[in-house]
Amino acid sequence: MQLKLKFDSGEFVIIAEMEPPKGVDVSVMMKNAKQVKGKVDAFIVPEMSNAVMRMSSLGAALLLQNNGMEAVMQICCRDRNRLALQADLLAASAGGITHIMAVTGENPTLGDHHQTKTVYDIELLELLHAINQLQNGHDMAGIDLQGSPSFLVGSTVNAGFKGQALEMELKEMNHKIEGGTSFFITPPLFDITSIKPFLSRVDLSKFNIIPTVLLLKSVGMARYMARNMDHVHIPDALITRIQKAPDKVRECVKIAAETVLALKETGFSGAVISTIGWENKIPDIIEHL
Repeated sequence: MQLKLKFDSGEFVIIAEMEPPKGVDVSVMMKNAKQVKGKVDAFIVPEMSNAVMRMSSLGAALLLQNNGMEAVMQICCRDRNRLALQADLLAASAGGITHIMAVTGENPTLGDHHQTKTVYDIELLELLHAINQLQNGHDMAGIDLQGSPSFLVGSTVNAGFKGQALEMELKEMNHKIEGGTSFFITPPLFDITSIKPFLSRVDLSKFNIIPTVLLLKSVGMARYMARNMDHVHIPDALITRIQKAPDKVRECVKIAAETVLALKETGFSGAVISTIGWENKIPDIIEHL
């Protein structure tokens, strides 16, 4: 468990998000991953993020793992019942995957199959408890396993909440820790000062908090997110900086790299670099580091 070793030693980790393909051609995904192999600590593989149908996280994570790249398999409550969730976790462990990211899953109305019926047989805290049970040698029905998995488990925390919403989020975070969560990934963070209420309540030296560093693609994308994404703050100065740049894509790459470095200086445990389809830009971000 490379991430656990780095967490325990206090080293800053860099995780790259690698979207599975919408199809069976994995050549582009593998090419993008291999370009930064050895330069990032792990690859997190989303499970049909934004409810868009793609190859499963399990399948793509196994491909990365079998090619010598540490994979963090995302597993969500949205699509599978408790039988299938447990089965996928056992398959992941048997395939050498030791890192799991447990999430709720976005609403299908955001995706490309609007007729999808959500499952939500169990909620996120129940899923975390189920992972714990599997690691202790028995399934959710209490039946003993023939060999148990061993995972480093991560989940989510929204560091952008304030007031009563933050109180509820911190309470939920504590429940997740009790459920065996070892690290937390936040939504995209562009301005560290915007999460001061969270930082005043959470000791970064005691908790593995890993913000998402999202690569902006344009001024339009930045403006849209600033207006429509709750609890994600994009400073006007940053938008102006992109607008004035002669090479806007290059400027966005520089901003992402600068954000990663700022997170390291602040004392976060790491950063998740997310590019939403621009995985070929991850080497450029790494180069700026």
